[in-house]
Amino acid sequence: MDHFPTTEAAVTALRALADSYAREIEVTHDIGADRTSRRTAAGVGVTTDPDGSLPHEAYVALGGRPSVSVRLYPDDDALITVDGVDCPDVARDDVPAFLRSLYEGHAWVKARRFPPSHHLMVPLPGDRVHKEFIGVLLSPWLTKHTR
Repeated sequence: MDHFPTTEAAVTALRALADSYAREIEVTHDIGADRTSRRTAAGVGVTTDPDGSLPHEAYVALGGRPSVSVRLYPDDDALITVDGVDCPDVARDDVPAFLRSLYEGHAWVKARRFPPSHHLMVPLPGDRVHKEFIGVLLSPWLTKHTR
């Protein structure tokens, strides 16, 4: 598994992944403590963290089906949204593997009859599976991948 020490390294990996799967990619960068979403208490005009570093956050939108967006946080984690299903707290190093699982057809929706529920299941390296509850209506892509 690759290690992405910075947000920019992860964005570079996502650009390469988008190229390999022929997906359009749009990237928006937020740099500075006054611009990142998790640093709302930074104060007016403060752009650096107390240690002097400049936090960097990126929002990545990928084209095609399923609809995928990724918010890369400076804290080494990410929020991935797949057809309206939020998958928070995905490690930044796992984001490319997560997307490869989606695009290669390894991800599925696990359905239970009683109590009725749906979970998005995304296999990751090391025999791990990211499991996320689906609290929204199933999109056509999610319905097609239901087991």
